[in-house]
Amino acid sequence: MMKTIFSGIQPSGMITLGNYIGALKQFVELQDDYNCYFCIVDEHAITVQQDRLELRKNIRSLAALYVAVGLDPAKATLFIQSEVPAHAQAGWMLQCVAYIGELERMTQFKDKSAGKEAVSAGLLTYPPLMAADILLYNTDIVPVGEDQKQHLELTRDLAERFNKKYNDIFTIPEVRIPKEGARIMSLQEPTKKMSKSDPNQKAFITLLDDPKQIEKKVKSAVTDSDGIVKYDKENKPGVSNLLSICAAFEGVPVAEVEKRFDGKGYGHFKQEVADIIIRNLAPIQSRYHELINSDELDRILDEGAEKARRTAGKTLKKMENAMGLGRKRK
Repeated sequence: MMKTIFSGIQPSGMITLGNYIGALKQFVELQDDYNCYFCIVDEHAITVQQDRLELRKNIRSLAALYVAVGLDPAKATLFIQSEVPAHAQAGWMLQCVAYIGELERMTQFKDKSAGKEAVSAGLLTYPPLMAADILLYNTDIVPVGEDQKQHLELTRDLAERFNKKYNDIFTIPEVRIPKEGARIMSLQEPTKKMSKSDPNQKAFITLLDDPKQIEKKVKSAVTDSDGIVKYDKENKPGVSNLLSICAAFEGVPVAEVEKRFDGKGYGHFKQEVADIIIRNLAPIQSRYHELINSDELDRILDEGAEKARRTAGKTLKKMENAMGLGRKRK
């Protein structure tokens, strides 16, 4: 029996090189060995105010990128969260199982609500919705970054609490942190993670940046003054980050990339890094532009939502029966 993986990405802004290397690239490798559900979690995006048209655009763009990077709709289920109503329904049921205290302890809630006068209730209660996303598909494994680990632990707690209180219906998911080397840092502050919300545009590269932009950003990446291309995360975070990017794209150990630049200066090194990124993103960009306004993309999303609704609907029925909601359905 194939194990099931669930992962969701918020449609906020553009996908960066960090998101690609840290998550999407690994999803492509997983789809052959697992039953995969890859979701665009648009209901999570509205915990903070969104521009309606911008959000729509981002949802479609993310869907096109999912396919362009190599996720195959014949192998994986690709869908938009709000097109499967079971997510919001199960999310509410899990809110009724969650405690306010444990939601207030979430570090993301603390960070995002700090110093704000009016905080959306959704910001507090979105972890139970995230738990619903995962639990509806009998998920065995959730690949997440370090920053989501706490939410995953809560998902496990809620699943166990529900199973104990009502009926043993949820699979308890395992957390999988991507393997080392997948953490891509900011090009301008190489001690912090690359982020699409960074106010400095030079700090991140998106999957749709054109070759000129990529070259410019890599060339202005912060390094150091000793001129030696060597991996040393502590003392040379900038150079180490660029080496990690190369190694990830070429699928080779960092040491091998390091050897190639032995005795070469930073100018030569940065040009090579830019070329490697441009070369690897070209096929993704060309597929993206084919898909973005196509009927093919709509067909993929329609079929994905249909498939997700079937699976999620079965779990939702079990949840409703377990809690005594509505009329008993066969």
